[in-house]
Amino acid sequence: MNIEQMKSVIKEIITKTDLTPCVVGHRGVGKSAGIIQACREIDRKYVSLRLGQMEVGDLVGIPFRDGTVMHWSRPSWWPGDDEPPTVVHCDELNRAQQEDTLQAIFQFVEPPAEGLFRSLHTHHLSKHHKVVVSINPPDGTYQVATLDRALIDRMVMLFVETDYSCWASYAARRELSGDVRQFLAGNSAMLALQGAPMELQVEPTERGWEMVSILRKSCRFPGDLEMEVYAGIVGKEAAITFMRWLADSKGRPLSAGQILNDWHLVAGQAAAQRDDVQAASINDLVATLQVSPTVTNDQEVNLVAYIAVLPRDLRFGFVKSLLKIPEVALGIAKDTYDAVIFDAIQTISREA
Repeated sequence: MNIEQMKSVIKEIITKTDLTPCVVGHRGVGKSAGIIQACREIDRKYVSLRLGQMEVGDLVGIPFRDGTVMHWSRPSWWPGDDEPPTVVHCDELNRAQQEDTLQAIFQFVEPPAEGLFRSLHTHHLSKHHKVVVSINPPDGTYQVATLDRALIDRMVMLFVETDYSCWASYAARRELSGDVRQFLAGNSAMLALQGAPMELQVEPTERGWEMVSILRKSCRFPGDLEMEVYAGIVGKEAAITFMRWLADSKGRPLSAGQILNDWHLVAGQAAAQRDDVQAASINDLVATLQVSPTVTNDQEVNLVAYIAVLPRDLRFGFVKSLLKIPEVALGIAKDTYDAVIFDAIQTISREA
């Protein structure tokens, strides 16, 4: 993505989630300037931390004793609870010269767990303050540390590349030299020499898919950027597969909600699903009922109707899973459902 696209994504993430964007780009592409502009456009105060110049004490504060208790003073850059909404920009994260500095900031860039505050040692950041990171890619052309996979997994990686059209608009707004602008208009390849491809160890993880879920529920990205954003969380291959799955509505498995609540609309589709697609629907139903085992009478009838259309092997396995959920087991074991359930329970009893 280019800088303007990065700004739009940054603004969505900052204003609507607690996730931490990490802008990855080659020198001079405009990472810091773009982040500053994004902060101005959403009326956020901006604080920059040049981590390559900082030590642990600059981050966690200086220790002092109050009676028999040790405390750490609040760093001067730390935004207070009563200060205006602020974006703390952890610039040059992978240029931290000391290993303990990088370890200290690790906690700060991690999004806060639900109901908790983002923290750094003993300091807690108010929820209206947010954090953004930027780095140069570790491609061998920069004096940077390689970020480990655990740290990468805690951020939304946004890969930014040079783009002439984007730069031309910026140059016009800044009234840069006409000679320079005219030269680059005819020689756009000379705008910037790209470095090596920006590859980081971004792979699918449970945390990554949770972050994708948060973004899908909270943010709206242009279609051409959505895949790029997800690729910075779960990797390109997983993001492409996910976006194709979203586009393929006909081949998408029925959800637990559709089966339990809209059976009359999806009954035909349920019966026609391939076994592998049925398995996805079954997994969603089991996971949903484990969390919310209480179902209405209509949902109970719909659940049994779905069981009835399943192939024999899938039916046995599904009923076996449902019998492990006490509330659901009591419902489907009623005499009313013997025609569908009894055969499966008999088979399971013989196996036991």
